[in-house]
Amino acid sequence: MRIFRAIFLVITVALPNVAQANLGDIKCDDTARLRTTLTGPLGAQRQAGGLRDPETMLEIWVTRRDRDWMIVQNYANGTSCIVAMGEYWEEAPKDPTL
Repeated sequence: MRIFRAIFLVITVALPNVAQANLGDIKCDDTARLRTTLTGPLGAQRQAGGLRDPETMLEIWVTRRDRDWMIVQNYANGTSCIVAMGEYWEEAPKDPTL
């Protein structure tokens, strides 16, 4: 029984901190300013995009040098947020049989 209490305590204490850490990773800015940052200093290019809903569009940006990638969520109000990022972007083959 003590072990279950200890696990419960760890979960209730740790989960709020994990949620806060993830929210801190999100970078939002004016859409034009964020695009300038992505294309200028970061040297990223837009690789793909699609509608999430009528007011939200998702884009994938990839840096030319390191192949680091970012998923940017654009809102109809003119704000954009980097909602995910990672390394070693690899494009799918153009030929669907590969």
